[in-house]
Amino acid sequence: MYIKYNPNPKKKVIVGDCVIRAIAKVTGLSWKETYLELTRQGILMGDLPNANSVWGAYLQERGFRQYVIPDRCPLDCYTVKDFCKDNPVGTYILGTGTHAIAVIDGDYYDAFDSGDETIIFYFKR
Repeated sequence: MYIKYNPNPKKKVIVGDCVIRAIAKVTGLSWKETYLELTRQGILMGDLPNANSVWGAYLQERGFRQYVIPDRCPLDCYTVKDFCKDNPVGTYILGTGTHAIAVIDGDYYDAFDSGDETIIFYFKR
């Protein structure tokens, strides 16, 4: 089930902060705290806070493990909705390559309904 979630202090939707929103949701940190922590990680790694390698390292340091979804698209694309149906329990962050979505116990949290997005990897705590 989609649940609208946008902790951005200005309530902006399309500003490239999806990783910050997703991590804030699964960690319980505020948007600003998450932004600062990812910025610090990015500085340490010499990359931007929303680079997949930066937020991936950040999550792994906090006990998350990354998994890759087999590429079966365009014949059998695995969507956010599909993932939620298959994983009704647990805390995850899904990655599409250009977007990140928080999933908790089968519900997905995002600033817009991203349920039809195809996922290529995910992090599980």
